[in-house]
Amino acid sequence: MEPDSLHRQLSVTIAHIVQRLRGSKLHSELEREARTCLHKSDVRIESLKEDLKDFLRKSGWEKKLQNAVYHELNVLPQPGHPAAPAEHTKEGLMYMRRAQVNWEKRVLKSLNSMCAELAVPLAKKRSTDEQKELLNKWNEMGTDEPDLSHFRPVYAPKDFLEVLINLRNPNYDGGDPSGLRGSWGLISIPLPVKDLSELRNLFTELGLNYEQLGVDDSMQIPNELFESEYLRLGQRVLSEHNSAAAQQYIRQGCPTGLRADMWALILNIDNQLEDSLYYEQLKSNVIQHDLLVDNLIYKDVKLTASNDDYYFVFEDYLYQVLLCFSRDTLVLDHFSYSSASPPKSYIRGKLALEDYTVVYPPNGVIPFHGFAMYVAPLCFLYHEPSKLYQVFREMYVRYFFRLHCISSHSSGIVSLCLVFETLVQTYLPQLFYHLREIGAQPLRISFKWMVRAFSGYLATDQLLFLWDRILGYNSLEILAVLAAAVFAFRAENLMEATSLATAEAILADLSTLKVMPLLQLFLFATSS
Repeated sequence: MEPDSLHRQLSVTIAHIVQRLRGSKLHSELEREARTCLHKSDVRIESLKEDLKDFLRKSGWEKKLQNAVYHELNVLPQPGHPAAPAEHTKEGLMYMRRAQVNWEKRVLKSLNSMCAELAVPLAKKRSTDEQKELLNKWNEMGTDEPDLSHFRPVYAPKDFLEVLINLRNPNYDGGDPSGLRGSWGLISIPLPVKDLSELRNLFTELGLNYEQLGVDDSMQIPNELFESEYLRLGQRVLSEHNSAAAQQYIRQGCPTGLRADMWALILNIDNQLEDSLYYEQLKSNVIQHDLLVDNLIYKDVKLTASNDDYYFVFEDYLYQVLLCFSRDTLVLDHFSYSSASPPKSYIRGKLALEDYTVVYPPNGVIPFHGFAMYVAPLCFLYHEPSKLYQVFREMYVRYFFRLHCISSHSSGIVSLCLVFETLVQTYLPQLFYHLREIGAQPLRISFKWMVRAFSGYLATDQLLFLWDRILGYNSLEILAVLAAAVFAFRAENLMEATSLATAEAILADLSTLKVMPLLQLFLFATSS
């Protein structure tokens, strides 16, 4: 890249971060601290700037500012041309933008149809008695059994997969999108995704010569020694309150006792009093207003987490977090870098009048079948509702939204599908061909794993090891690698399968799998 172009990109990035931080809570706190500093006797007018910097450094505010900047860099989209239209910065490919808009229309139509069929309003104010009843049972909503038989998920992952399978680039001549001759996969669009050697470079610290938490094999250094040393290093990282150091540390896994604090540090969450008050305000909004999507949330929890041996005990937490999430307008900020746009609905009686549209639900996210499973594993780590809520919201706006939006982003679900199909097709060609011939396309089996980031499929300790690496590498590409690794591990059995049903049965239970050995073997023991 030319120096002038690089300088322009850097200037755009700095301007964007400054603009984002200017309206933040941290900015007002820094201003307040700076004013306090002015009254100190060792601050002189002639060296005001340096004295102020020195004060902020010694009092820990410089570290907080660094973490906030690092947070913005982690979620910031790649800078495009400053004059590019907003939708181009959200998604550069026109056919992707068009497909996402059509998908949004379809989802909203499904929601509105349900609303009309059941004669249920999208939103209504609860009566005083209803408010009291909900407030009284807030901590035991799992015992409530509303009649949800008429409500259905707006869509399931398999519906979304059909849309992705039908994606086409109108300017594409029909050659193989992945650079392979004769692609057998379901995804037929050209996106630049990483091959095995590039994935090895990305996930260097997963290499066989690195110690890993989550690998049970014997090493040159006794495992107990590595774990105790690694624990001490983690405690030091936490004591320094450095988000970037925490993110680097967690690439080799996180000790169970440090994970909650380490993830919060990486996500730049400190759970101040204002955060707890904000959570209480969201809870108040839930108590006051009944939304149609509340029923979708109830239904989803009942269909997924409530039937899961690991997560059924967290049913109340899931309702609380997801109901508050649906009312949180701060979530709308992520649409500035998501390919999606928040759905809008008309105020009752004002149909087709553009000035009377409102975002619905208030957070702009319509839950689908399996959505609750993004929250469930976090309940093992956080028992304080407002902190659990903040961590989930940050995980969603950084990562999980990419799993149900159509985009060309490297961590987007379309790219993950393409990485998965390319890996299996390249390194397990006989298996891929066999499964395709019996009508068991591998992606039809693995898609649900990737959309849910494997939540509900792996044992919880293994899932948390996997999510450590998502945070550590700031990437969801590890999901596609693990999906391919599972097929490699079960390849011998799958070659005996004679139908989609038998292939699915072979891969129905992933709860005994050890994630890190699978990833290491596939990434670093597979022949290039």
